[in-house]
Amino acid sequence: MPNDTNTESSEAIFARAAQRAQQMGLPYAGAVTPSEAQALAQSTAASILDVRTVPEYQQVGHIPGTPLVVWPRDGVQEDYQAFVDEVAERFEPGEPLLLLCRSGVRSHHAAHLLTQAGFTRAYNILEGFEGGQPGQGWRAAGLPWEQG
Repeated sequence: MPNDTNTESSEAIFARAAQRAQQMGLPYAGAVTPSEAQALAQSTAASILDVRTVPEYQQVGHIPGTPLVVWPRDGVQEDYQAFVDEVAERFEPGEPLLLLCRSGVRSHHAAHLLTQAGFTRAYNILEGFEGGQPGQGWRAAGLPWEQG
């Protein structure tokens, strides 16, 4: 089957994400590329959750319709619990969640924490919204986003 996320099944994308988890030694369900995340969200097989700061979300831009739950950078245990609680108010523990940050680092940690809290289908969106390198990330892939 070609690696075209527009026609590829959600199951194939999730299988590849799980393979990445094994290859990369990830402590959560898996990792998806921005294009794979877009395909999963469009097919309603998964929900994207932005974990960046409010200024990043508003000023840098965000994926239309994607909720924001801010990851507590340098937080204390209570902050991390509040993050988990807020996610739990919006999503079921077995629902596939695709976590997005600027470069894929905070979303990696968020996926790990949510997995520890019982979210069995937490996935990191590799490269994040802006990417860690030029030409990477959601925006560089030409996927839909808006500002404000």
